[in-house]
Amino acid sequence: MNHPKNTACWTVLIFVACALLAPAPAISQEGKAGAEKAGLSAPEKVFEELWGVFNDRYAFFKLKEVDWKAQHRKHRPRVTAKTTDDELFGILSEMLAPLKDGHVTLAIKGKGKKKKEFCPEEQSDFEREFPSRKLQKKFWQMIAGTLKAAGFSEPKELGEIFIYCRSKNLGYLRIAEMEGMGKKALDRALDRILGELQDTRGIIIDIRTNPGGTDDFVYRILTRFVDKKRVGHYKKTKKGPGENDFGEMRTRHIEPGGAVRYKGYLMVLTNDASYSAADVFAMLMADLPNATLIGDHTNGIFSDMLEKKLSNGWKYSLSHQRYYSSARVCYEGKGIPVDVEIRNTRADLKKGSDPVIAKALELLGKRL
Repeated sequence: MNHPKNTACWTVLIFVACALLAPAPAISQEGKAGAEKAGLSAPEKVFEELWGVFNDRYAFFKLKEVDWKAQHRKHRPRVTAKTTDDELFGILSEMLAPLKDGHVTLAIKGKGKKKKEFCPEEQSDFEREFPSRKLQKKFWQMIAGTLKAAGFSEPKELGEIFIYCRSKNLGYLRIAEMEGMGKKALDRALDRILGELQDTRGIIIDIRTNPGGTDDFVYRILTRFVDKKRVGHYKKTKKGPGENDFGEMRTRHIEPGGAVRYKGYLMVLTNDASYSAADVFAMLMADLPNATLIGDHTNGIFSDMLEKKLSNGWKYSLSHQRYYSSARVCYEGKGIPVDVEIRNTRADLKKGSDPVIAKALELLGKRL
């Protein structure tokens, strides 16, 4: 706003005197932080941005046994105005590494050497046992061979997400991921699959190595199997820097739905490479009276990924939510336990038979 040019001198003097006598307003903590950050170099500012958002929003420092303030004391002195992008990316990655969280990421978008990605996720036992695409391809070929030997039909595929087949009395359904279809397409796929498996006595649902997806996708599938309205899960979101600074606990229910539903026995196959939304799927299935979980516990990484961008354009994500089962148990970092534990090993490939499928078939045979 422009001041008028013909203001009287006395008015100016009185105004100045009043301003000098008036008490200075208190500076808020946010203001102090802003004033301090204003004098920071670009690399220092990026460091403080990332550390600050994690300090306020990351939900599992205690679970991960990470002292976040100690991480600041350790790594902050390493960042100066002269810190290069490569050096800064390395320092930030080292700071994030102890979290060992697959939903924590740091990425520089670009091409060639400029593109960088970091995730402190620990390798699963399954991935250590089958570390290459070639071995994992053989793993799924072994499963196909096991089903064929048990009298199952040639598998059919829908949308690169569902693979299914059947024998006279049993069905098999692999869910490769928990996203990739719209609601209508997903409903059509489930109608078709469950329509073809409707007269079976039981279905083996295989979510081993499923990388996850969305809760909505999971819940839409579960409506076809759930017996009544139930609590699906509880969830609360980290809002501030305190250990218990969370928003209110929210409840998500699940109830029967869909044109074609299934009421037979369910054998759900999981391992520790079943991630995120696959964790949620296993958690919901574990509550159903007609479902048995077989294999190895799921990975134990439930939170949605809070995605943000730093002032230099780098992108990052973090876990900012705690999920709880209907019994209010948080399985983060532990995964959903199984009823019958059997771990796949590379020796299974030599035998040519999947012991997890074999156990599922054995248990279903006892129920027929």
